[in-house]
Amino acid sequence: MVKIIMHGCCGHMGQVISDLVAKDANAEIVAGIDVTDKGNTTYPVFNNIKECQTEADVLIDFSSAKAADALLDYCTERNLPVVLCTTGLSEEQLAKVEETAKKIPVLKSANMSLGINTLMKLIQEAAKVLATAGFDMEIVEKHHHLKLDAPSGTALALADSLNEAMDNQYHYVYDRSQKREMRDAKEIGISAVRGGTIVGEHEVIFAGEDEVIEFKHTAYSKAIFGKGAIEAAKFLAGKPAGKYDMADVIEG
Repeated sequence: MVKIIMHGCCGHMGQVISDLVAKDANAEIVAGIDVTDKGNTTYPVFNNIKECQTEADVLIDFSSAKAADALLDYCTERNLPVVLCTTGLSEEQLAKVEETAKKIPVLKSANMSLGINTLMKLIQEAAKVLATAGFDMEIVEKHHHLKLDAPSGTALALADSLNEAMDNQYHYVYDRSQKREMRDAKEIGISAVRGGTIVGEHEVIFAGEDEVIEFKHTAYSKAIFGKGAIEAAKFLAGKPAGKYDMADVIEG
């Protein structure tokens, strides 16, 4: 039984994870941390992170970037592995993550979905065959109209996976409207669509002479990120200090 502290427990993802863990025979949330206790949990909630001294195997964080520094200090002091799901960290905070990972296990990934991270592995293998054979590579991502950033962090992570497979020979193009010129053979095009309530769609296109191969992932709810975070927590518990990501979880 993996004992979990949920940081950001009263937020949307905190509640999604709480509901999922309640049905998981191999995991238990023993405490939560949130600035406001909405009374929607079955475990004790601490408003001040320093007050939470509950024994646990791992902490899952789905909160806000402004809480990241205190969180990393807390986990370091308690020698507590942390699954860091909060996005939008500053360069200074990302550097602190790297330093923290020298002392405790830290798992951070651009996307917590098991499906997306499996897709990243698949497209790397495809790129080694298809891009080498002259196929062009394009990424199209779609999200709801409330999303602020474009392209998505996941789209960039997919592009990075493709580029890594090709020894980083490629550059990224986000907007073709400013130039009238042929496509560069060494580019990865990334397009963003915003509308409605689309949770998230990512499509990787390999376009060659007279044939097209497409890899697509569709998220129908944010529960997929919660499921990935829980699997990550189970994986990380008991691991030595170091920086981990969802690829490590998939590989076991």
